[in-house]
Amino acid sequence: MRFSPRPTYDAHQSGGESLGDLPEWDLSDLYPSADAAEFKRDMDWLEQACLDFARDYEGKLADLDATSLLDCVLRYEKIDVVAGRIMSFAGLRYYQNTVDAERAKFMADTQDKITSYTTPLVFYTLELNRLEDEHLAGLLEQNQDLARFKPVFDRLRAMKPYQLSDELEKFLHDQSTVGAAAWNRLFDETIAGLSFHVDGQELNIEATLNLLTEQDRAKREAATRELARVFGENIKIFSRVHNTLAKEKEIEDRWRGMPTPQTGRHLSNHVEPEVVEALRDAVVAAYPKLSHRYYALKAKWLGLDRLEVWDRNAPLPVEDTRIVDWDNARKTVLSAYADFSPQMAEIAEPFFDKGWIDAGVKPGKAPGAFAHPTVVDVHPYVMLNYLGKPRDVMTLAHELGHGVHQVLAAGQGELLSSTPLTLAETASVFGEMLTFRKLLSGAKTQEERKVLLAGKVEDMINTVVRQIAFYDFECKLHAAREKGELTPDDINALWMSVQAESLGPVFDFAEGYETFWAYIPHFVHSPFYVYAYAFGDGLVNALYALYEEGGEDFQDKYFEMLKAGGSKHHKELLAPFGLDASDPKFWDKGLSMISGMIDELEAMEERPLS
Repeated sequence: MRFSPRPTYDAHQSGGESLGDLPEWDLSDLYPSADAAEFKRDMDWLEQACLDFARDYEGKLADLDATSLLDCVLRYEKIDVVAGRIMSFAGLRYYQNTVDAERAKFMADTQDKITSYTTPLVFYTLELNRLEDEHLAGLLEQNQDLARFKPVFDRLRAMKPYQLSDELEKFLHDQSTVGAAAWNRLFDETIAGLSFHVDGQELNIEATLNLLTEQDRAKREAATRELARVFGENIKIFSRVHNTLAKEKEIEDRWRGMPTPQTGRHLSNHVEPEVVEALRDAVVAAYPKLSHRYYALKAKWLGLDRLEVWDRNAPLPVEDTRIVDWDNARKTVLSAYADFSPQMAEIAEPFFDKGWIDAGVKPGKAPGAFAHPTVVDVHPYVMLNYLGKPRDVMTLAHELGHGVHQVLAAGQGELLSSTPLTLAETASVFGEMLTFRKLLSGAKTQEERKVLLAGKVEDMINTVVRQIAFYDFECKLHAAREKGELTPDDINALWMSVQAESLGPVFDFAEGYETFWAYIPHFVHSPFYVYAYAFGDGLVNALYALYEEGGEDFQDKYFEMLKAGGSKHHKELLAPFGLDASDPKFWDKGLSMISGMIDELEAMEERPLS
């Protein structure tokens, strides 16, 4: 399933009745129910279609002419649509309540069947990769409809040097449901089932993390210590999950001959390792002028000589603590979108009216937020845990940006619509930036402007600095796991090794914070995913600077970029804007926007916040 989750370690809440009528998903556009005749019809069709596909094409791809290969690709795409529709329904239904045994069983049984049905298709990628380059190029020249799928072939063939035998590839496909997928489920269900007790209240993880953004410092500290206590009690489970997944990855990477643990992610993102390293190095070099400098300012605003970890996401002393109800959140985001382009707001509108958003915090619901594209002949679904903090409004803007992107890219068809993670954050971060700039332009006082700027800087630090620190943590964890089993203390030490470096010298780290790696889902579900957030933020900062400079055709070029989905490499997508992510100086442009905001905040120092 192609989930695009939002980080779940910043501000998340548990709320009340003042938020208004929060929408819930209507999954009937996928299937009316788990026992619907349409669901069984598609499952039966899929099983037979996979068998027929293998019968018609296995061992024969090298002999197909251009027209026949196109027919083969289109049949494969239809299978992909039906399988994606089925798994989207099962997965979204499960994420609404991960502790419901029936939903968990339904998803697991469905995943088992889909894996079994699609095993006969493993030959497809293997045989395509065995085609000679000249032969495939000749076929693409003969048929323009087939040539449209060249980006798909390019991505598949990037794995060619790391391809195993047909038997081993089928084995890996078959055992996946009891491998990584099973450990992912254990992680999800463990996280969803955790219970925290703060000030006499029993809370889930969302509600407890929310307390880290309270004005009351004692409450933030109590929440942090309770998180640490519960994570500590469960640390052996989380350690086992990470040890097993890292070792499983190391074994498969070794058999495939991949040079680094990150290679697979870079290939799937269609991005060169040197581009990622240039991004990583630029961000790490900028720690002192970004996070170190900002948090030193924040300590002054809070009246503290030193910051503790529970102060990182603390609101500023004069920050508005009002709750933003759902209707106002909707109006704020749609208005910001419409100011940029009426088309953007029109695409986002149905998410609110047609059951495409599940917004409320509910028992057993997965934490965090994401936008899931489902399949191109349906529509995306957005999940939030909305409880009215201003940052929740920004999360809504972020996930709706994903949704708009996914709607626009659907025109490429199932195989070409999926955007590499490095570019998948473009529209979401841009949507956040539009919403922030809308709010900033409406600031009535210098103090209000300062609070908005500080909030945006914190979000950008969380998106850039923190994600690159997470990437470094993952790199260290996978490298260490290659040498042997890691104890919880080993993993804790790796976590702390990146925290002080990234957050800066003004921070102290309370006992227990060393376990906070345990609940971050990206490390489990999508190793090395996290650098995509920093990539997206840097890219959007550069794009937004161009937008502010003017140019009547910016919106047209922007929508063309989103419509391209996964059909173009990042160099092709950025060329119309005169940008190049492979240029190390490119990342400095994006980072300078954050630094410039901190410059403005420092210049306001003569007007203290408290």
